[in-house]
Amino acid sequence: MSLALIKTKFYIPSLRSTHVVRPRLREILKHDLIQDGKFNRKLTLICAPAGYGKTSLTIDWLSSLDLPAAWLSLDSNDNDPVRFLTYLINAFRQVLPEIGGPSLAMLQSPQLPDPESLLVPMMNEIEVSGHPLILVIDDYHLIESSAIHQYLNFLVDYQPVQLHTVIASREDPPLPLHRLRGRGQLVELRQENLRFTIEETNQFLKRILGKELTAENIKAIEHRTEGWVTGMQLLALSLQNHPDATDFIRSFTGSDRFILDYLFEEVFHHQEEEVQDFLVKTAILENLCADLCEAVTGRADSREIIHSLDQSNLFVHHLDHTQTWFRYHRLFLDLLKHRLRTEYGENQYELHQKASHWYEDNGYLEEAVAHALARSDWERGLALIYEASDQMLKTGAVRTMLRWFS
Repeated sequence: MSLALIKTKFYIPSLRSTHVVRPRLREILKHDLIQDGKFNRKLTLICAPAGYGKTSLTIDWLSSLDLPAAWLSLDSNDNDPVRFLTYLINAFRQVLPEIGGPSLAMLQSPQLPDPESLLVPMMNEIEVSGHPLILVIDDYHLIESSAIHQYLNFLVDYQPVQLHTVIASREDPPLPLHRLRGRGQLVELRQENLRFTIEETNQFLKRILGKELTAENIKAIEHRTEGWVTGMQLLALSLQNHPDATDFIRSFTGSDRFILDYLFEEVFHHQEEEVQDFLVKTAILENLCADLCEAVTGRADSREIIHSLDQSNLFVHHLDHTQTWFRYHRLFLDLLKHRLRTEYGENQYELHQKASHWYEDNGYLEEAVAHALARSDWERGLALIYEASDQMLKTGAVRTMLRWFS
């Protein structure tokens, strides 16, 4: 039995209609990037706290380049080296299907290959292909495995000149950044670079609100949010419910977390009751599709609700071009989970049970196990682990199984 891969982890997400093109940052990323089909740098690092538009900037930059890109979105389940490496190799294969076969075959062994044995054959194949290729790894801060860090370190150190790696993360990855920086092999953008300027703030708010604010109000919003795009988005959504924009902005102060908590309450409580219920119940899901949401919430109008959330700019991101799969903004999801724990308590376990059954029925056994264990349904969890264990033991995914058993 082969465990199903989540295809949306390889899709480059779509940009929202409210997206603001940022030429100044594009130019920093593009400057002296490639010459005669060979990259002049090994690594681009986009590192900033949550909500500063790291992923959106990366997508926008890629759209301005005439270069193929392999994309990998990470989640906390990817801390198993076998799982991570399987997804990494398959991300490359989305662009160059002919490469990575021998490396994937090595992962079928119970013994995890060392970085050189596993990665060198694939890197040689990339070099022989002659095609320049960009690899994007999004949300790398979710990776805590030292073994995975070693594989990534080896990849960046020895990658061919036809390959350029991009890492988007909330914190610095444990790579020799000082060495790459000293050799001119690294370009990096950080919080101070990603802060919206006054002009970018104006464009962003105009697209959300559909109207222009006064220059004084724009400046005040930029100052109070310190160019933090998620804070601006929540503030703009709150503004739609206040008749006096100037008074609301003038009275608004606080730290990032305070802003988020306060504005979340402002936005959340203005949703219709059935939408609030949908948002809270689907907070158990990392990724959303209408069928899965219907199974979890019991609502036959899940597709319509997701479409409405998308149209309202309510922190829903497309994960594929057919707009079948979505996810909530990470910060928005964190706050929904807090409300889920507060409102549902142990009743949330029923939602996990429904999600587990849907994932099992659709061939996603790892996700089915995760939701069964989140419900503390040990009997079902054990049955699912048994069903998946043969393939996982053959591929050496021992860490994931140990985590399940613990």
